Amino acid sequence: MSQVIITTGKRKTAIARAYLKYPGKGRVLVNGKPLELIEPWIARYTIQEPLEFLSDDLRNKIDIYVNVKGGGFMGQSQASRLAIAKALVEFTKSEELMKSYLNYNRALLVQDPRQVEPKKPRGKKARAKRQKSYR
Repeated sequence: MSQVIITTGKRKTAIARAYLKYPGKGRVLVNGKPLELIEPWIARYTIQEPLEFLSDDLRNKIDIYVNVKGGGFMGQSQASRLAIAKALVEFTKSEELMKSYLNYNRALLVQDPRQVEPKKPRGKKARAKRQKSYR
């Protein structure tokens, strides 16, 4: 009997959906691309972080497919990391795994609420304004 778990992760404007499938062959695909081929390397290691806490036999029995869109490459990788970690906690139902994620980095399971401040009128950016001169 196969089992599929779907979770989402967000970071800034990037939105990731992770599909965890059991049983599987140990594949991790991000937008159809194997995790080993993701560039730059910092984004690859960010996505890999939740998988480091799993045992090798469990990691080789599940497939993870991630669809991510929006934002930049780091926002996408952090959204993917959040979605993967949530899926693994939901799949294993392990309090120990959840605590180890929270002790390592709370951002593995909790979304970062910060967003870009919107641009205002009379300026080029959110806070920058055109200066006035009275003389």
